[in-house]
Amino acid sequence: MSTAAFLPWHQDVAAHWLANRERFAHAWLIHGLTGIGKKEFALAAAATLLCESPNNGMACGKCLACGWVSSGNHPDLKRIRPETVALEEGAEQDAEEGAAGSESPSASESAASTKRAPSKEIRAEQIRSLEPWFNNATHRGGWRVALIYPAESLNAISGNALLKVLEEPPPSTVFLLVADAPDRLLATLLSRCRRLPLATPPLKVAHDWLVDQGVKHADGWLAASGGAPLLARKLAAQGNQPCPEWLNSFVMTLARGDMPDIGAQADVLAKSTPVEWLDPLQRLSIDLMLVANSIACRYYPALNVALKTLVGARPAAALSDLVSFLNDQRRIAGHPLSTKLFAHAVLQRIATVCLQTHAKQES
Repeated sequence: MSTAAFLPWHQDVAAHWLANRERFAHAWLIHGLTGIGKKEFALAAAATLLCESPNNGMACGKCLACGWVSSGNHPDLKRIRPETVALEEGAEQDAEEGAAGSESPSASESAASTKRAPSKEIRAEQIRSLEPWFNNATHRGGWRVALIYPAESLNAISGNALLKVLEEPPPSTVFLLVADAPDRLLATLLSRCRRLPLATPPLKVAHDWLVDQGVKHADGWLAASGGAPLLARKLAAQGNQPCPEWLNSFVMTLARGDMPDIGAQADVLAKSTPVEWLDPLQRLSIDLMLVANSIACRYYPALNVALKTLVGARPAAALSDLVSFLNDQRRIAGHPLSTKLFAHAVLQRIATVCLQTHAKQES
């Protein structure tokens, strides 16, 4: 997909949003469900703002500016993101970080120069290094766009550095902040941004797009992703079935009233990052709550019968505590922990709660 093109479910909202650029806000917070294409929306918006020959208000994809955006070399576009994200996206995409005439190093060079691990946060230095860019006139006489994602990666220091910029915004500059969880941003920073919420696409639109992308069993992957098509495509590329095999085995053992082999399960999960297995467990906890309230599973329909066996027909207060517990674990997932011990503790807590609930229903 070209960076100049909006995803099908974003085209209408983009056209409405971009229709009145003469009164465009200087800072926008683009937010919504993980995996619906918020970053892609922001990139397409940047391409449209920088395009020199718009077609029906959208980027033409053919002019010199659009070519620069697609190649990552537009001097009036900057991406501000953690070093870990920059590395995941590829070193070649760091070109626009130094395109405005400053000597900004790539993510790998920056980390290597200080002999440290790549940062998972947006650092204050990244914000402050933009000052020469702000002080120069735009190269093409139009807009200048700063794309910041994920905005939750701004820490207190870098967030305040950005706040100072937004309090006296540079001329002809638009800031596009992308976030999954706006509540994790500084309140003062939120107050300086206009919000642009993006909705989850209709199921049929998302399904048809996934089919066009060559994803098999699109319905199952959409369910596992909560209806987010880009996340569904990513999950489909990583696994063989919407419900991970380890999770299916874990639930089926619990549904029989048996305690799973937590140690063996933890060994399996320790081979991946905590976020990769915490997300499915969080989805499972939501499904448990839904089934406990006589509502069908949202994420893992194939587990519906097993979860009914676990929770019965009545809500269980312990399940609500489990959802909160997993939310807390998600917040600390990036900390330097022993992954195996972390996984063991999380699985043990879930198994204990489920088996207690199961025992109460049987009695």
